[in-house]
Amino acid sequence: MAKEVVYNSGATYNALTNGSKIVGKIIADSDFRIDGEVEGDIICNGKVVIGPNGVLKGTISCTNAEIVGRVVGDIVVSESLTLKGTANIEGEVKTRILIIEPNAIFNGTCSMRDTVKVDNV
Repeated sequence: MAKEVVYNSGATYNALTNGSKIVGKIIADSDFRIDGEVEGDIICNGKVVIGPNGVLKGTISCTNAEIVGRVVGDIVVSESLTLKGTANIEGEVKTRILIIEPNAIFNGTCSMRDTVKVDNV
């Protein structure tokens, strides 16, 4: 009898695909990728990625974040926030490290400190 072989890449993350929409609060223990639309808040103990088609209207509170799409709301990141060239941000940002690629749009304020307090899950 053949034994089933399961391969685990070790990477665990959650995803919201293009064409999907969530209205409400998202709480995640691991990384979260958004390629759809979210109206509400995200609290994540890992990395949040807003993909090229992703839209968030609300707040993000996480350890690391990479924005490729659009965010309208506040972003609180305890470590590193990266805004890719196609990112479009409107709101207040608090982070320890901010990386902005050319052509990224950032309309708002930014506060950078050695330590940033985020809401934990």
